[in-house]
Amino acid sequence: MRGQQRSTRSFKTDEVSRIIEMAWEDRTPFEAIENHFGLNESGVIALMRGEMKASSFRMWRKRVTGRKTKHLSLRSPNVSRGYCPTQYKRG
Repeated sequence: MRGQQRSTRSFKTDEVSRIIEMAWEDRTPFEAIENHFGLNESGVIALMRGEMKASSFRMWRKRVTGRKTKHLSLRSPNVSRGYCPTQYKRG
């Protein structure tokens, strides 16, 4: 799917939910979303705008704008994984 933009309408409900979750995560770069779902940063923004309340979308945009961990090219080499080690606890 790399190099080809998927329509935001072609996602299943669970995929939309996962994209939104990944977009909110501080350490998940837009490139990871593109690799998994074929949706680049502008596509993620369009999806978020369409799926969220306006106030939630504005809060998200304010949060991710300029955030270095959301872009691989701006990221510190010390950030080597997409999630916090305590995020997925084993039972």
